[in-house]
Amino acid sequence: MTNYHIKTDQELTGLLRVGDESAFLELYNRYKFRITGNLMKLLKSEDLVEELLQDLFLKLWDTKAQLDPDKSFRSYLFKISENMVMDVFRKAARDKRMQVKLMSAQTETYSHIEEKIFRDQDNSLLQQAIDKLPPQRKQVFMLCKIEGKSYKEVSELLGISASTINDHLLKANRFLKKQLNPPSSFAVAIIAGAILHGL
Repeated sequence: MTNYHIKTDQELTGLLRVGDESAFLELYNRYKFRITGNLMKLLKSEDLVEELLQDLFLKLWDTKAQLDPDKSFRSYLFKISENMVMDVFRKAARDKRMQVKLMSAQTETYSHIEEKIFRDQDNSLLQQAIDKLPPQRKQVFMLCKIEGKSYKEVSELLGISASTINDHLLKANRFLKKQLNPPSSFAVAIIAGAILHGL
């Protein structure tokens, strides 16, 4: 009987390409917890994570013939999962139900994405776009989305109402989407975050 536990990712990927279900199961068991942990950091929702994990491995099975055993399976899997997360953020920018779903699960700002943006080459483009916002709108956006302050804190700092803050964020979002065209994936994510926290 074949012992799949001692096989390398490369060997398992080769077997998966030709439809070996045991190889697929071994890869699933090998990576499900790592992928789940990464998705939880990004989405903060067990329901969404479970849904994406299932979709991820279904997609893997459906596209198994396209796998390249010579390339890192781990990198390939994490890249697909991150692309799926970005798709969730893009959908949230258009879908009220998805916004509510993410908002109910989200307990902190999108700092992990924001930090990556400001380490990334997209930083300069995003900052240039933010600099074009009207002064108060820029200040509201920076305080809420970059510094992670709450509506209450910003309201007390600037002496404006929560509805005014919400209006500034929504208008800033629309402006930034136009400026960042085509937007980078991380820019899309922070803009989606602006919508979500602007509800």
